[in-house]
Amino acid sequence: MAHLAPRRSYGVVQMKKKAILTIPKEVRMALRLSDEGEVFELIVEDGKIILEPKALIPKDQEWYWTEEWQVGEREADEDIKAGRLSPSFDNATDAIKYLDSVKHDGVLYTYRPKVQ
Repeated sequence: MAHLAPRRSYGVVQMKKKAILTIPKEVRMALRLSDEGEVFELIVEDGKIILEPKALIPKDQEWYWTEEWQVGEREADEDIKAGRLSPSFDNATDAIKYLDSVKHDGVLYTYRPKVQ
C-alpha cells in the first residue's frame, strides 16, 4: 500500500445489519482497493478501529518474503545497479567454464558435476 497523508476524513459511515460497513468509493480508489475480496488486518488502538489492507501470500511463496531471502534480493539489486553482472551464455557448458574461471572472495571455486 502506498503511504498516504497521515489522516483525512471521508465522512461518516453507518454500520448495517451483521456489522457490515461500506468503505466509500473515493477511499477504495485512493487506496487502489478492489470492490470485493480485499483482506484487512483489524486493529483496535486507543479506542479506534483501524483497517489495514493486507496482501495474503500463498503458502508456496512464503520463502520469498523471509528476511533472509529479502537480504539477498537487496544485495542482488545493489549488484545490478552497480553493474556487477555476469555475462549471459548460450549454453550451460559456457556458463560452467565461466564459473570455473572466476574468483569469489579471493577464492577460485571450481564446479565439477558428478558423473553417474
